[in-house]
Amino acid sequence: MALNSRICEIFDIRYPIVLAGMGGASVPRLAAAVSNAGGLGILGAAACSPEELRAWIREVRSLTDKPFGVDTLLPASVRREVVDAAAGSGEGGKPSPMELLSDYQAFAADFMRQEGLQEVARSRDGNKGEAQAGPAFFSKEFFEAQMEVVIEEAVPVYAAGLGNPGPWMERLRENGTKVMAVIGSVKHALQVAASGIDVVVAQGHDGGGHNSPIGTMALIPQVVDAMAGRIPVLGAGGIADGRGVAAAMMLGAEGAWVGTAFLATEEAGIQQFQKEVLVEYGDGDTIVSKSVTGKPARIIRNKWAQAWVDAEKSPLPMPFQSIIAGPVLAAATLDQRKDIAPGFAGQGMGLIKAIRPARDVLEDLVNGAETALARATVFAKPRKEIQ
Repeated sequence: MALNSRICEIFDIRYPIVLAGMGGASVPRLAAAVSNAGGLGILGAAACSPEELRAWIREVRSLTDKPFGVDTLLPASVRREVVDAAAGSGEGGKPSPMELLSDYQAFAADFMRQEGLQEVARSRDGNKGEAQAGPAFFSKEFFEAQMEVVIEEAVPVYAAGLGNPGPWMERLRENGTKVMAVIGSVKHALQVAASGIDVVVAQGHDGGGHNSPIGTMALIPQVVDAMAGRIPVLGAGGIADGRGVAAAMMLGAEGAWVGTAFLATEEAGIQQFQKEVLVEYGDGDTIVSKSVTGKPARIIRNKWAQAWVDAEKSPLPMPFQSIIAGPVLAAATLDQRKDIAPGFAGQGMGLIKAIRPARDVLEDLVNGAETALARATVFAKPRKEIQ
């Protein structure tokens, strides 16, 4: 039984396995490794400046002649937050995020003192420079500048990690770019489908990073039904081995969008200590928190997230929370503090047993899915044989 679906035809790939566009982790060498192994590598470029994004795209092209993609964020809510903050207005007369910044920065500074962290100057790509992405980056102008690079470089695939790529569809189509969007509800799936995208990624609550309040097993079949065969669906959220891929396909998906399993790879862009955490920790060691980005995201349990709970303090909305969290997590990462900056991960983390090459991970996903799907036929005997 060979693992194959419409996904393979749309993206011109061998297996319907797509690397999730994980910011900071899905770097050029990882995306190229997944593409070279027969899947579809996706760059997690949400925080890349236009210049960085262009360099990443060209680096991937130097590492593979196979199709690959770029993932960025297009959240309309972020654009509204920045506009409201610039106007100095908060919802319902409450202080705006900009007005709360100094208080929240003091909270972060207190946390750093208590934990013995020293603030460092680091850029989003890990080099010297600014420590976080804030309103200057996650603004309408920033999103548009990123999309101009995606279009100018004529990337084979574009994935909207948040939001609707509709406004750019005509220009993307002119380049022959295939488009997909990550969604967390049937309503959102219908919205992006109306834009004419090629593939919908249904990511459930089990997944790492920004995800849905709906569980993966419940979300996938409902989105599949809503698409009614018109647009193929990739299942996502907690899929960390071949059995998860098979389960998604049994629910009607035509492949899988996989993140956490590729975090513990030699090519992933995260720190070595963060890869070790993925091997050491288990299924109950993740939580959903707004403490990193300002939007609900599944992360590995840590002191920074717990500090907000203990203080009964609500994180600021995206993109302002990254101004608060950036310096803390940069310092903790530099000090290799597993208890503060272990990173993002889905609930399938407990299935990860070792740090391996990305090619090995992809091959295991494919072989495991084929075995699981073949085994499932054993339980589907004709009714006459059961009676």
